[in-house]
Amino acid sequence: MTAFVRNQWYVAAYGREVGRALLGRTVLGEPILLYRTEDGRAVAMSDRCVHRRFPLSQAPSRLDGDRVVCGYHGFTYGTDGGCVYVPGQQRIPRTARLNTYPVIEQDSFVWVWIGDREPGDTVPPRAPWMDSPDYTVVSGMEPIDGDYGLLVDNLMDLSHETYLHGGYIGTPEVAETPITTEVDESAGVVYVSRHMDDAECPPFYAKSTGIEGRITRWQDIEYHAPCLYLLHSRIAPVGAPGPNADGSDPHAFHTEVVYGITPSTETTTYDFWAVARDFALGDQEVTDFLRENNHTVVMQDVVALNVLQQSLNTEKAGYQELSINIDTGGLAARRILARLAQAGTGQRSGATAR
Repeated sequence: MTAFVRNQWYVAAYGREVGRALLGRTVLGEPILLYRTEDGRAVAMSDRCVHRRFPLSQAPSRLDGDRVVCGYHGFTYGTDGGCVYVPGQQRIPRTARLNTYPVIEQDSFVWVWIGDREPGDTVPPRAPWMDSPDYTVVSGMEPIDGDYGLLVDNLMDLSHETYLHGGYIGTPEVAETPITTEVDESAGVVYVSRHMDDAECPPFYAKSTGIEGRITRWQDIEYHAPCLYLLHSRIAPVGAPGPNADGSDPHAFHTEVVYGITPSTETTTYDFWAVARDFALGDQEVTDFLRENNHTVVMQDVVALNVLQQSLNTEKAGYQELSINIDTGGLAARRILARLAQAGTGQRSGATAR
């Protein structure tokens, strides 16, 4: 199993999911309650009442102003996690307090800090396209019944698009084109690039852009361990000019694919996915097409990873994997995750990197 990495920021929800209804999520095995105060601030605290461990996200628990009222016995908590009411007595036990979690709302995500120290100046990595007026975004979240390291592996090696996602985003050139890999160990970032000079245009792009014929296709990955994955995708008709010296690129279409990879438990993962595009911004037909098609692609991954986890569960101890050139990015990500897990004070006992 892939070790949990603590003292890090994780995506717990989209901002649109957090409101005046009580929302429960489990991150790194910790049950977390999310809601908004009356003035709109997002709050994260333990999702278990101190009395009998009833989930506070479960009805009939409710909000009373900004206070959370447990639906089992009525224990009531303020936004700082402190208990402010106990049924049947005036004295509130000193230990009647819930853990709270630092929260940052950024780029349409609600991030929570999971660790045994405060984040200080550490902030989550950026995905600015998520709420930029220059992009139109489709997004969602799918749970995976598997180790989060399997999703990292999947996204770091896009050659699987040719086989698993044929007819949507996969073409022969994705698997056939060599990659380049760079690693920034100190920042915990892995870069993997695949540039195809003359490739088939898959339906995902042909139908959304209107390109007819073959394309140049660039896939540039940034993985910010442990949680954020970015894929900068550029396509243009073969023969179209490349980017200008100033960075502008008017002859190409760009999508920014964003994944929040959040371990829920040792064997379950939240797969937050999004596709931001810089073309056909107001075209609802294109938006609907990309939402439906990308959801299909995500679900193909979910099904495959669920099956893979089931298979790995039956492997005998000491089994050996075979890795090849296309795995260099994924192997680098594994090394960084293992290092970060070992550096964290909250590493699970006995956990090792895959």
